[in-house]
Amino acid sequence: MVKSMGYFVLVALLALAPLCLSHKIHGGGGRGGYLHPQFYDHSCPQLHQIIKSVVAQAVSRDRRMAASLLRLHFHDCFVKGCDASLLLDNGGGIVSEKGSNPNRNSVRGFEVIDAIKAAVEKACPHTVSCADIFAVVARDSTVIAGGPNWEVPLGRRDSRGATLSGSNNDIPAPNNTFNTILTKFKRQGLDLIDLVALSGAHTIGNARCVSFRQRLYNQNRNGQPDFTLDQVYAFKLRNQCPRSGGDQNLFFLDYVSPFSFDNSYYRNILANKGLLNSDQVLLTKNHASMQLVKQYAENMELFFDHFSKSIVKMGNISPLTGMQGEIRQNCRRINAY
Repeated sequence: MVKSMGYFVLVALLALAPLCLSHKIHGGGGRGGYLHPQFYDHSCPQLHQIIKSVVAQAVSRDRRMAASLLRLHFHDCFVKGCDASLLLDNGGGIVSEKGSNPNRNSVRGFEVIDAIKAAVEKACPHTVSCADIFAVVARDSTVIAGGPNWEVPLGRRDSRGATLSGSNNDIPAPNNTFNTILTKFKRQGLDLIDLVALSGAHTIGNARCVSFRQRLYNQNRNGQPDFTLDQVYAFKLRNQCPRSGGDQNLFFLDYVSPFSFDNSYYRNILANKGLLNSDQVLLTKNHASMQLVKQYAENMELFFDHFSKSIVKMGNISPLTGMQGEIRQNCRRINAY
């Protein structure tokens, strides 16, 4: 009798094990379900190696690509949740999010996602969602740039639509006020720690002149620059970012170590050399945020720990699960039925 009871207890524990390792989803969408890292262990065991290989090749060809791929995950999750709606092209009644103000002439790396999807479909047809590919790519892009590693909860499905208005309204903008940015985070179930930690993704990548020009010439619409910006740094920026023209000229978000995922972004902010207004206000507009900037500038391990937890939390925003949505065969368009 004791042996049989022990057997049933063991079976019960094994049945519950996936739930112990799973992540409850959250966010404004109210969709139910769980995500867990082992979702494709049996149906597509090659998944992680395929993605890691393609990302490594892409970054070896273009060092900017790590930041570009990481950014795609952010811009997807903040609109309708993490459902790969960002990948859909115009057509068939869909107005692509790629044409929104935050994305137009800015987001890139779609061809890398295409290459990953093609390789995954060849190995595991009709199995892995584009939304899950986004999530794993974000992790691998961070790691290849020297950043933290984390387990990626999986099990998302792909949307059958996009929302241009959501992309325009829900993605934090570089010239938003601190309170506006925090409000946009809170709408997604994210908090102030998530805001400051995830902003650290700006330790790699570039921004366009048009994204911060107002700081150089007309911060408060009074013809004056932003005096919270180091003026020597501002002078250098003006050389390549004039009052008019040069909108697409690129500048490192972290001029100290632009291709290394580290904590120099926060040190730059403390030196009043955050490039975007949305970077510098982390120091100047909120005491709790200022304290986190100082802590991350001093302790990279703390930043890595918080970033890892926050990006997993972001990746759990309102995904489609179970029988919701679909597994797209081509990430750029919905399946034909």
